[in-house]
Amino acid sequence: MKVANRKRARVLALQALYAWLLSGNDIKQVELSIVTTNDMTKVDMEYFQSILAGIANDPEKIDAAYKPYLGRLPEELDPIEKCILRLATFELIDRIDTPFKVVINESIELAKTFGAEESHKFINGALDKAVRYLRKDERI
Repeated sequence: MKVANRKRARVLALQALYAWLLSGNDIKQVELSIVTTNDMTKVDMEYFQSILAGIANDPEKIDAAYKPYLGRLPEELDPIEKCILRLATFELIDRIDTPFKVVINESIELAKTFGAEESHKFINGALDKAVRYLRKDERI
């Protein structure tokens, strides 16, 4: 597994999650759209599909896991912030093969690229609090 392939999987998963959130379409339909309109040769497909399935199967569980660390109401979240938090929270809970520092750093980079001007600070703050509980066995 190459780091760049996983990074690309996260970017495309974020785009798919955003499209899914806004469109309300079935996640498999959104996944197919992403896969057919992008070069997937340098994408960790297992990771990409794991993220989409893991979040789509129980978004309420994922939302409940990050909600206590927001500092604002979930309804106030920008859709891209919500998708980044879902992606990061899923990774923190279900993809323990990825170190928490990588999850946080990648989420900050996604927020800088796709989010509002200061959203990376909000994402960093929320995940910094959440990781203490979601990965309490990992050294902080």
